[in-house]
Amino acid sequence: MSTRTLKTEDELRAIAALGATELGWDAGAAQVVEFAARHLEVSEIAVACSMADAVLPHLVARQLPGVDVLFLDTGYHFTETRITRDEVAERLPVRVVDVLPELTVVQQDEEYGKDLFARDAAACCKLRKMDPLKRALSGYGAWFTGVRRDEAPTRSNTPLVSFDETHGLLKFNPVATWSFDQLIGYATEHQVPVNLLLAHGYPSIGCEPCTRPVAEGEDPRAGRWAGLSKTECGIHI
Repeated sequence: MSTRTLKTEDELRAIAALGATELGWDAGAAQVVEFAARHLEVSEIAVACSMADAVLPHLVARQLPGVDVLFLDTGYHFTETRITRDEVAERLPVRVVDVLPELTVVQQDEEYGKDLFARDAAACCKLRKMDPLKRALSGYGAWFTGVRRDEAPTRSNTPLVSFDETHGLLKFNPVATWSFDQLIGYATEHQVPVNLLLAHGYPSIGCEPCTRPVAEGEDPRAGRWAGLSKTECGIHI
């Protein structure tokens, strides 16, 4: 990762406030990216992508080619997710950055006991997602996420831009207003890589041991940590 000259917290907060005023609650996704491109250098920006699809990297890279795309390589991903990751790296004008936990799955099993995800999903998410992401984001001034308001009640108030207090940088959610159908429509129109699991009842894709297909009419995130009260890994709350 190259050395970056990052904006100060005050500068980032000022950009967030300006964005909230300029973009409002329902600006278009391309408008959100254009705003970011006006106020930040591409080297200051990261795109978080779970590789359920490549809509967000494609959307951002149209105006910010060469942007870093962060893939949280937890060690528990579906084969289909890894295939999508490779397609994104090959087909889009982005730089995919694999963000790794400090411990391999084997090392985690040795230190915390086998299959921590089954006994303490929150702890597993922290070790394999939240902590690695926090370390990775420390090198940027802003990040883009694919969070949509229609995904879950916990996401219904997602702003288009804000100052992320947890990570100390700007957070852009350009597709917050989109529906799942709009997402798929964009992917189809632009021939963007899409995880094959989306066509097999997985509207939200996480680690293989903690993700199941969703029945028709269920909440799109009902297949994540099924049977638990947990609905978020902790990254966006």
